[in-house]
Amino acid sequence: MATHTAPPATSTDSSVTRTLSTWLEELTPDSIPIEIRTRAKYQILDGLACALLGARLPWSVKAHDAITAIEGRGKCTVIGWNETLTPSAAALLNSTFLQGFEIDDVHVEAPIHTCSVVLPAVLAAAEQENSSNTPVSGSALITALVAGYETGPRVGHALGGSHMLTIGWHSGAIFGPAASVAAVSKILGLSAAQIEDALSIACTQACGLMSAQFESMVKRMQHGFASRSGVLATYLAKQGVTGTKDIFDSSSGGFLKTFSHGAESEPKFFPEEVCKGLGEVWHSAKTRQKPYPLMAGSHCTVDCVRDLQAKYPAKMKEWKKIVKIEAEMARAAMKKGGWTPEKPANVTGAQMCVPYAVALQVVDWEVVPAQFAPGKLNREELWKVMEMIECREVKEFDHSWAQRVRITFEDGEILETMLKAPRGVHPGLSNEEVLEKWRAVTKGVISQERQRKIEETVLNLEAVDDVVAVLGELLRGETANVLQ
Repeated sequence: MATHTAPPATSTDSSVTRTLSTWLEELTPDSIPIEIRTRAKYQILDGLACALLGARLPWSVKAHDAITAIEGRGKCTVIGWNETLTPSAAALLNSTFLQGFEIDDVHVEAPIHTCSVVLPAVLAAAEQENSSNTPVSGSALITALVAGYETGPRVGHALGGSHMLTIGWHSGAIFGPAASVAAVSKILGLSAAQIEDALSIACTQACGLMSAQFESMVKRMQHGFASRSGVLATYLAKQGVTGTKDIFDSSSGGFLKTFSHGAESEPKFFPEEVCKGLGEVWHSAKTRQKPYPLMAGSHCTVDCVRDLQAKYPAKMKEWKKIVKIEAEMARAAMKKGGWTPEKPANVTGAQMCVPYAVALQVVDWEVVPAQFAPGKLNREELWKVMEMIECREVKEFDHSWAQRVRITFEDGEILETMLKAPRGVHPGLSNEEVLEKWRAVTKGVISQERQRKIEETVLNLEAVDDVVAVLGELLRGETANVLQ
C-alpha cells in the first residue's frame, strides 16, 4: 500500500497565507493612503444605497422570511426591516439585499462584488462587538472595509480572475469568504495566527455555481453565503477553533489548487498574487461602481448602443427598422451573459443577459431599475429586438472589457462602434458621481431626511467615535419597494 506524507501542521513564515495574515494584523488607519480611506467612504455609501434599494424586493422578502423563521434575535441590524438578528444571519441578509439588484460594485480584474461581501460582515461584527466601553469607531470601520477590499481580489487573481467564470464558478462567491474574514478580523482584533485559522475555516465553506444566474433567486444570496462564512469563521477562530495552516499554499486539498482543477491555463493558479504588492498596490482603487442594474459584462454592450444613439439619434430612433444586431465580446462576458434568453424572462435572468440589456437600451434609451417591474419585464417589443441579436466571442477582446456592436437596418445601412471599456470602468465613477448615484438610487426608497443623515454620517465617518450608535438606527428603518 502506498503511503502518503501529511502536510506540515504549522505554517511557515514564508507562506503567502501567513504573510497575508500578518499584513492584515498589522494594518492600521495610518498605513492606508488618504485617497483609499476617502474612497472607502464613497464605497460604503454606494453599498448602503444598493442594500436599501434591495431590502424589500420580492426575492429579498422571501430570503428574509426564510432566515428569520429559523434564526434567533440578536444585536445586528437587518437593513430596512426594523429588526436585529445574529451576526451571521444579519450578514447573509444584508448582503443579499446589497447584491439584490445587480447595481453594486465590482472589481475590474478579479470579479468580485466586494462591498456585498465585506460591508454586511463588518457592520454585523461592529454591532456584535460594540459596547459603551469599547465602541467601534468610524476609522476602525473604514480600516476593516479596506482589509476586505484588498483581500478578495488578491485571492481572485491567484485563481485566474475572470477565468473562474468561464469554468462555472460564481467567482465572487469563491473569492469572498477570505475577504469577509479579513474585514471581520480587524473588528475583532485577531492575531495573525487566528486570522490564518479563520481564512482556512472560511475557505473550506466557499462555493457558488454560476448556473444560478439563469433563473434562481439564490444567485442574489451567493455573495451573502460568502459574507456569512467569513463572519462564522472569524468567530470560530476567536474561540480557538483551528483550521488548516497555509490554506493558500497547500498542495494537498488546498484552496487554490482545489478550486483551479478545471482551469485551462498553465499554471492553473498563481499563489504569489495573494501578497503581490501588499501595502503598495491597492485593489480598492480597482473596484468600480456600476451605473446600470445589470451584470457587469453587459455594460460595455449597453454603452456601445448608447454611443450609436448619441452619434446617430434619428436613425437609432427607428429601431423598429433594425434587422440585425451583432454584439462581440471577450470569452468571460460571452460565457456569463451572451446566452439566448427564453420566454418568459425573470428578473435575475434579464439582469444577467446581454441581449436583454441591449434590447432595453435600444427600445427605452436607458437602463434603470423601474424597467424590471413585473408589468414591463416581458414587453413584446423587447422580445422582438432580442430575436435579432447575435452575441459572439472575439479572441482579440479576451482579458479586456472591450466590446463591439454592429447594427444593420432594413435599408442596408450598418452602424458600428467599438469601445475599450464601459462607463464606470475606465474611468471609474468619481466620488461626486458615486454621490449622485447614492441620491438617485435611494430616492423614493427612504425619506430625504434619512437620506441626508446617512450621507453626512458616512462621509464624515472618521469623526464618528461610535459608528453603531449613529448608523444602526438610520439603516434599520423600513424602506420602500421600487418595483411595486
